[in-house]
Amino acid sequence: MNITCGRAARFPTLRRMTSKWKFLGLSAVLWLLLFLTLPHWLGAQTNTNTVAATNAPARPAPATNLLTQLAGERADVLTFGLDRFEPLRTPFLGNPLWQYLASLIYIVLAFYVAKFLDWLTRVWLRQFTSKTQTSLDDQLLELLNGPIKVVAFVVFLHIGLSIFHWPPAAELWLHKAFVVVLAVSLTYMVLKVTDVLVDLWRERGADVEKGTNDQLFIVIRKGIKAFLLVIAVLVTMQNLGVNVTAAVASLSIGGLALGLAAQDTLANLFGAVAIFADKPFRVGDRIKLDAVDGTVEGIGLRSTRVRNLDGHLVTIPNKTMGNATITNVAARPNIKTEMNLGLTYDTPVEKVRRATAILEEVYRAHPMTSDVWVSFNRFDASALNLNVTHWWNGVEPKAHLAGMQELNLEIKRRFEAEGIEFAFPTQTVHVRTKG
Repeated sequence: MNITCGRAARFPTLRRMTSKWKFLGLSAVLWLLLFLTLPHWLGAQTNTNTVAATNAPARPAPATNLLTQLAGERADVLTFGLDRFEPLRTPFLGNPLWQYLASLIYIVLAFYVAKFLDWLTRVWLRQFTSKTQTSLDDQLLELLNGPIKVVAFVVFLHIGLSIFHWPPAAELWLHKAFVVVLAVSLTYMVLKVTDVLVDLWRERGADVEKGTNDQLFIVIRKGIKAFLLVIAVLVTMQNLGVNVTAAVASLSIGGLALGLAAQDTLANLFGAVAIFADKPFRVGDRIKLDAVDGTVEGIGLRSTRVRNLDGHLVTIPNKTMGNATITNVAARPNIKTEMNLGLTYDTPVEKVRRATAILEEVYRAHPMTSDVWVSFNRFDASALNLNVTHWWNGVEPKAHLAGMQELNLEIKRRFEAEGIEFAFPTQTVHVRTKG
């Protein structure tokens, strides 16, 4: 006894589930006994009184049209055999008593079936999904738990309510409500499954161009869900008795008018699709477009956001991005740098040669430079010009600026040690005097 109490205290959920299952099992046993014994007993009593049996009214149809469609000749099983009891055929508010009792049983069954499916998905099936190496089945199980319970509850509730003989108008609205609730639940379930599958697809390609792929999968997700919603609405309308052909024709006319009124929006949308498909740049790249030079911060369905070098956020319509010439600065393999140094005109030839040698030594000694070209290329107005062209092995702007500072400081130190002077702009003025 202490052990049992201890388990009940430690597992209150198990205790609640056990009591519910005891109640449900007891109800099933009682129904089974009644279904197997009482109809035969009533039949024996009827045979002892042939006159009463002869004058007895004909048994009403044991099921409604819905039950007949569901079970055909075995529709009486769906009534739990209650229509066989003569006392339960007594009319009450336009319906025999057995219909009220059968409807109540279906409502109770709807509740317990939903509870059973909840336990099945959260406890029993979870034991199998937890043993797999993928999280896909866990996500699907979590998403399908709610809609499956709703569908089961609505189906049993609809069967229970359909047992009654409703007025035609009420029966029509009951059927429409059932179709709408069932369609919403199934559509919700399909849309959630779509989210899981698209996320799984995105995770498999997460290591490739993540910034652009995130935006691309947003478009794919919304496109698939919009298509599924349209299909769900059309199927639901058809089941509600709406002329789908006429509705589609009216939607086509409305879509044409909407398309004419939203040409720029559609152009931006197609521009976004072109960017996602062609991938001329991705989030984080530095691009140049007309007067815009900056880093891409986001690619949306309508526009692309670029942070320029001044820190301002520039929003460019995707239609413009799709038709413009874009320079992707981040896609270059290295940075080409060109620099001109001026020496004074009184610098001897030997020092000019020494200056070019120092420049080659400094640049070639740096680990991030390659293909260094140094030449004394021209005579400027006030200086002997030395040209240095090299490629920086990297594309990070901050690292490039820091490296250029190191190179320039080393050049100045070496030139000062060798006594080589830099030229500065000078102008010689000749004054002519009258003599």
